[in-house]
Amino acid sequence: MTRVPVTVLTGFLGAGKTTLLRSLLTQADGRRIAVVVNEFGDAGFDGGLIEECAAKACAEGDIVELTNGCICCTVADDFIPTMDKLLSRDRPLDAIVIETSGLALPQPLLQAFAWPAVRNRATVDGVVTVVDALALSEGRIVLDEAAVATQREVDPSLDHDDPIEEVFEDQLACADLVVLSKTDLVSADVLADIETRIARALRQDVRIVRSRGALAPQVLIGLASAAENDLAARQGHHGDEEDHDHDDFESIVVQCPPAASVESLNARITAALGRQGVLRVKGYARVDGKPSPAVVQAVGGRVELSFARPDIAIQDGLVVIGLKGFDGDAIRRALSG
Repeated sequence: MTRVPVTVLTGFLGAGKTTLLRSLLTQADGRRIAVVVNEFGDAGFDGGLIEECAAKACAEGDIVELTNGCICCTVADDFIPTMDKLLSRDRPLDAIVIETSGLALPQPLLQAFAWPAVRNRATVDGVVTVVDALALSEGRIVLDEAAVATQREVDPSLDHDDPIEEVFEDQLACADLVVLSKTDLVSADVLADIETRIARALRQDVRIVRSRGALAPQVLIGLASAAENDLAARQGHHGDEEDHDHDDFESIVVQCPPAASVESLNARITAALGRQGVLRVKGYARVDGKPSPAVVQAVGGRVELSFARPDIAIQDGLVVIGLKGFDGDAIRRALSG
């Protein structure tokens, strides 16, 4: 039996995974691609964005959204049944793409490909790790101990074990290909330095490619790595442990009243994003006088707003993801204006 190639698309919060996946689906060129989208929070968001551009690649039922936590923690309950369902469909699939949560650890997910329901029917074609070049340039994600030491001189309270850094290290340790995103927002010399530092953290022969949001499908699919057979070489900070959690992070969903204008909505998002511990804000929010909701994508100090297609069924709400203990009430007030 021919095994279906599976691409695991991983990367930290706001790195640009969904943007890259949308580009891939619009360039399907006749391929039948199924998509599994994983969200850290209780509310789905990325699935709606993907459906907007999936007509060329996905049939009804080919896009599955998992919102019960990081996919690496729900392998038995969510991932295995989902894969079994997709692999049992009447029309054969050419590929499956799994977009993990930005906080997911890829290693436990790769281990799941040894389960009887999957191992003879699917193989990990490659782990594609999307890295936010802007976040690295601004120090929001730290890649080397020298930079950590410098940060600790400024802020002695900085924890030695940085949960963001740990997740990022694990995502790099698993990579078969690194996609450096948002490269148009970083100067050439800084970008070259980032690539040098990333290369030190990668296994031998793992390529780094630059992206401004789109790449040709043949760059992402067809790596033929069989990553599930190479777990020993992919152990990051957490090794290959299956028993883990994400207690350092939490999320809330905020239903906020319509904003008077796009500028007002931008100001609300910026205020929430600036609260201590907040890492990511995304979702849909209403603006007075607009027929469809605004699509909110915010990370670091950057807020991007666009408007959803009116024919796509979506649920209003903003997902806020951050470090454990952030002030949810203050964020709700900020998002409510």
